[in-house]
Amino acid sequence: MGPYSPSAKGRAGDSGRGRSFVSQVNAVNVEIQVVLGRSTLPMAQLLRMGRGAVIPLDASVNEEVWILANNHPIARGEIQINDDRISIAVTREANVYDFMAGNA
Repeated sequence: MGPYSPSAKGRAGDSGRGRSFVSQVNAVNVEIQVVLGRSTLPMAQLLRMGRGAVIPLDASVNEEVWILANNHPIARGEIQINDDRISIAVTREANVYDFMAGNA
């Protein structure tokens, strides 16, 4: 049993290490990304692209998007547009195997 396990909270000599651990976890920054879709292009086509080029994605309008935390899939979500703000509503947890296979 480690010093940060739940049953170690009230031990004598704990010196508040549990609280310190929680504050350290709360201080960690996590990069969140939203993947709208994917596309596979030949390198020659990619190199010819310039400003205004359009890359077709494999996603449709009402399809769920992938939500990544530090490049790892954690959830699926829906795009929501309110006034001039875009947000993502989390709909379910991610299936890592679907993400790796490129499935929706």
